[in-house]
Amino acid sequence: MSKSKEKLLKKQAAREAKREEEIRNGTVRRVTYEGKEKKPSLPNRLCPFVTPEEEMEDRQETVEKAVMIYQRMLSNLLPKLACIKDPRNPLKIKHKISVLLIYGILMSMYMIGSRREANRILSGAVFFDNLKAMFPELRTMPHADTVARLLEKINVDQIQECMVGLLKDLIRSKKFKNYLHNKHFLIAIDGTQKFYRNYQWAPECLERQVGGEEKSSQYYCYVLEAAMILDNGIVLPVISEFIENGKHEKDESKQDCERKGFYRMAEKLKKIFGHTKLSIVADGLYACGPVITMCKKYKWDYMIVLKKDSIPTVWKEALALMKINPENRLKCYWGDREQIYAWANEIEYEYKIENVKKRTILNVVICYETWEETHSNSTGLIEQKETRYAWLSSRKINEGNVFYRCTKIGRYRWKIENNILVEKHQGYQYEHCFSYTWNAMKGFHYLMKIGHFLNVLALNSELLADKVKELGIRGFIRYLTLICNGSKLDKSRIKEARERKFMWKLELAG
Repeated sequence: MSKSKEKLLKKQAAREAKREEEIRNGTVRRVTYEGKEKKPSLPNRLCPFVTPEEEMEDRQETVEKAVMIYQRMLSNLLPKLACIKDPRNPLKIKHKISVLLIYGILMSMYMIGSRREANRILSGAVFFDNLKAMFPELRTMPHADTVARLLEKINVDQIQECMVGLLKDLIRSKKFKNYLHNKHFLIAIDGTQKFYRNYQWAPECLERQVGGEEKSSQYYCYVLEAAMILDNGIVLPVISEFIENGKHEKDESKQDCERKGFYRMAEKLKKIFGHTKLSIVADGLYACGPVITMCKKYKWDYMIVLKKDSIPTVWKEALALMKINPENRLKCYWGDREQIYAWANEIEYEYKIENVKKRTILNVVICYETWEETHSNSTGLIEQKETRYAWLSSRKINEGNVFYRCTKIGRYRWKIENNILVEKHQGYQYEHCFSYTWNAMKGFHYLMKIGHFLNVLALNSELLADKVKELGIRGFIRYLTLICNGSKLDKSRIKEARERKFMWKLELAG
């Protein structure tokens, strides 16, 4: 063993001894580590089926279980979609509006990347025959362009309202009761770019200047997303708010922006959840007086990221109070990470809304976290890492709640960022517009959200848990597509599965 490595090991042993001594003396707390084990890799093996009959039976059973769950959700969703006003001439209608909309949902459920690909895959004779057995509402096979033309004309916001209606039905039936955060629904809010072009394809898109000295205009679509994060780690889409020009702005010289979108979204969330207890988590963009005021108005709990330059006066005062009150400090160990929490309560903050001065009280908490990383695959050296997090809290921070609020509420904001990355890069084609007509583009976005919503519920259910663990999420979707595209299924068994009564539950492990 080299001298440098021996020296590092001695330092590590000394730190461990000091840590145990501090815990015995009661100067620091060891927090029960509830982190998940490393996600196991998918099995690397040959096909487990010996005979074609075994594989066909597995395909049949997989479809039956999937149909049971999807049909349970669609039985509530499709009547809502059918109530959307259809502007087409009734004498010239070939496909019902519910058929066209379920076609758009299936595009996302099967992770189909474009309208052209949807026409190629979904219209296959075997595929369509199986789809009709799984989803009997799909009596005719439309063209994807027909779906696009419909979305150009209808009020596409009603599509999102239908998904919200399904979510409210699930909440009323107490499907999420065991996965709340201290009896609160945790709602994460974050904005992201959908796509951009170097030309203005629609008057609603936003404009920005890009480039070096020779700047040029770039046009883009931006969306504010809200997602429900359950205590077991499952993330469900709730609503999307498009940041668009012309529709919301009285002053045409100003563009719509993410904060204005938040105010509109907050009003919608209030209508959806009513007096239900909510906890809002958001990034540093929302660390401002008007957002805090709106959360207090609706009596929402919140943990909002605080950056050093977001509210400089509050940041400086918080640091000063933490020095004056050293008792407002907690040191603990969370797994292999050392955390030092410091907080300051009841900081007065003055701000303006429409040139009217207002005041509010803020609570600030900072977490200093250190840990070690071993570069076992390269140099073998142990590297000391450190970082800092800070939040604005709606509730006063104390030694009893600081760990829970920071770790189980504040840090869960990252899950919406991961969810957006899933929709962008793992099959849901978030960044594909599907249509350059603004209204149709929004419609396809809402249909994608419904498809993702249904997949999350299905793939995290007890019925499909074992198969999803075996194949992975995208692997399961590919397997389901393969079954529908290349297997002639027993329709009588599928019909029986659709009508079978069962208790639908989420898998305990998210």
